[in-house]
Amino acid sequence: MSRICELTGKGRQVGNNVSHANNKTKRVFLPNLQNVTLLSEKLERGFKFRVSTHGLRSVEHNGGLDNWLLKTKDEKLSSRALKVKRELKKAVADAA
Repeated sequence: MSRICELTGKGRQVGNNVSHANNKTKRVFLPNLQNVTLLSEKLERGFKFRVSTHGLRSVEHNGGLDNWLLKTKDEKLSSRALKVKRELKKAVADAA
């Protein structure tokens, strides 16, 4: 499983370890991924995602999973998140 946030698309970054002698070696910075269940208010269900802690704060700041999915571009979302987004759009259209 790749180390990419399913909601924000945040992935690994590369950089250098720099020693006191100024020797540089490559290293990897991995996102802090957590397995969480996020609740959808409109669908009245929970969905399991692998989300970075930064992404989790962003979702809560935007008012929950429903608002986050409707605001976010499709390119950033994983296939599972896109599936939930389509289901959510359909539920919103049916309610209106």
